[in-house]
Amino acid sequence: MVRLNENRKKDIALKRFRFFYQELVWVFILIFIFLLIPIFIFPLIVDEGSPLYGVLFYSIRAIFVLIGIPLVFPLSNLIFESQKRNVIISEDLSPAIGHLRLYKVTKKNFKYQILYGILIFFLVFLPFDFFNYLLIPKMIEYQSFSLAFNSTNAYLLSDIYYVFLISVIIIQFSVAFAEESISRGLLTKRGSEHFFSMSAVIISTLYWGLGHFAYFLDPISRAYPIWYPLLWFLQAFIIGIVLSLVVLRRKWLFPVIIAHAVNNIISAHVVWSYFQGISFTSMAVYLYYPLLIIGLCLFVGFYSLIKESLSTGFKMLSEYFKINQKSEKTKSDVIFRVFIDVMMALLIFVMGFIIAV
Repeated sequence: MVRLNENRKKDIALKRFRFFYQELVWVFILIFIFLLIPIFIFPLIVDEGSPLYGVLFYSIRAIFVLIGIPLVFPLSNLIFESQKRNVIISEDLSPAIGHLRLYKVTKKNFKYQILYGILIFFLVFLPFDFFNYLLIPKMIEYQSFSLAFNSTNAYLLSDIYYVFLISVIIIQFSVAFAEESISRGLLTKRGSEHFFSMSAVIISTLYWGLGHFAYFLDPISRAYPIWYPLLWFLQAFIIGIVLSLVVLRRKWLFPVIIAHAVNNIISAHVVWSYFQGISFTSMAVYLYYPLLIIGLCLFVGFYSLIKESLSTGFKMLSEYFKINQKSEKTKSDVIFRVFIDVMMALLIFVMGFIIAV
């Protein structure tokens, strides 16, 4: 019996670490190698203090993420082919094509993807940001100084609005594309093909949340309470679960990219306004209150869809803390699985932080 328990735990750990060293490591390394090109070349042709520097950097990064993830799958299959036969028994599509399908928008589902993106923005992203700014003293100040004094975010300090607007649209769509491709497309969707799907959700969400908490390492954070970055972590964790569940159920990346990008654009306007001397009260009256009213109307109008989605989401999330009949027999297996998931998220975060993906 003890030997069987040990074998189950070993299998739980091996499935996750195989995914890590067979695919994740290579995706991150490949993107890092790609990014060495703009890191060394861009400063030679564009001033790092120019908004154009950030536009070029984030755009190129998004392109490299789009290329890098599907490129790694066939290479990984070639290197680890004999091992992978025992990890994934059958797949309808090759991993690369399966990943690229996540970006597919058809005439049939276009309006539904747009609808989901709108609902995610108005009902998930927007309320979190608004109440963070409204209820937490100096949160806008903390966010502004944490973000703006990075050479890739110089556009936030521009005095010319159209320069800021063009920059923020390109940059934030690029940021959302790259982050959602890695966090939801790679960690959640691809991870769910290797092991328990809810573990993939938790691992990707913890990784994304830790990425927001990483601002604690910025020297500016020494002047603010530790619970500022902790709140960013908590907010990102909750939102990340929602986004992961949407991608897992619908197999769509477009809605979460849209919602993420639009929210970042709105938040960037708050930061830009702060540096222009515009108070949050004005931003609330002319920007957030109208958007919140629209969100309330959407909530009422699509209440049945929202209720169904919430019910399904809570049901899926509750499965994480139950025994997974496919690979677990006891509560100790569940506890071990949760521990391994947390360790995996930490390992991926450290790797991503080191190579700045």
